[in-house]
Amino acid sequence: MKSIIYLIIGTFFGIVMYKSEAASWFRIYEMFNFQSIHMYGLMGSALVVGIIGVQYIKRNKIKDVHANPIIITDKEKSFPRYLIGGIFFGLGWALAGACPGPMFVLAGAGYFPILVVILGAVLGTWVYGLLKDRLPH
Repeated sequence: MKSIIYLIIGTFFGIVMYKSEAASWFRIYEMFNFQSIHMYGLMGSALVVGIIGVQYIKRNKIKDVHANPIIITDKEKSFPRYLIGGIFFGLGWALAGACPGPMFVLAGAGYFPILVVILGAVLGTWVYGLLKDRLPH
């Protein structure tokens, strides 16, 4: 039953991503060339909703579906770590034309060349899993 719920939520998320043009390579291209505010507005509104949601969880001590408390820890702030990670993420996003969420939306919409990007993302995640103990965190 859980799998069906996740499938329904994922399908809804995919439809929203596709209809809002968040998975559109042309919208992403416009964003990186500072030609349109569309993607900035979309991400900015998601950021505001996320901040409000996290603050609500923290202040009301919300529990997860298994009645366990949700604990949000403040990680050590490390500017170089975020800078290097952001550069890699941004380069991958610019080269592929999609970040992780829209990659699957594009595959679902029938843009099958994105499967090469998904394979690269899975491979990169696997390599990170092998090397994570040797990397600075």
